[in-house]
Amino acid sequence: MPIQNPMNCVNPENRKRVLIILLILIILIFSIFRFLDSPLRTEAAPSGIVSFELAGSAEKTNQILASWDTRADLFAAFGLGFDFLFMVVYASTISLSCLMVSAKHTGRFSSLGTWLGWGAILAAILDSIENIALWNLLIGKTVPYLPQVAAWCASIKFTFILLGILYGLAGWLMPKKRA
Repeated sequence: MPIQNPMNCVNPENRKRVLIILLILIILIFSIFRFLDSPLRTEAAPSGIVSFELAGSAEKTNQILASWDTRADLFAAFGLGFDFLFMVVYASTISLSCLMVSAKHTGRFSSLGTWLGWGAILAAILDSIENIALWNLLIGKTVPYLPQVAAWCASIKFTFILLGILYGLAGWLMPKKRA
């Protein structure tokens, strides 16, 4: 039995509606994250929480944390927790998009959609590991490898997310292929 996309459980008749709901949720969650990220943008963290995610070293992480006040720390903590909801939403959205595109096409391009659907799930798992590492840094744990763990997980996560989005866009723009 071939590997199936993780969102294959969604009834084909409902996939478009589910995707629209997920896209609306992404827009709403992005709006909340934009608000939460505002106090996190400092000279040491020009990209806010993303700077923290990708810091990669204890020195850079400490500079970012020192640039945040108590309010920013609270926003970062809430954002890390809220991100767990976002993980479910973005992984489901990307995976479902990959499923819908792979159903529209044939051959290797279609098969790639199954793998990228699972890649979206892997991105969410890596995101959760990253958030646990960042949380520990935020509460003051001084484990030297945590910034590297967070940065590696974030880099791989962003790669899988980007690949899934590019696959979805490319498959949507490409003409439908018949077997």
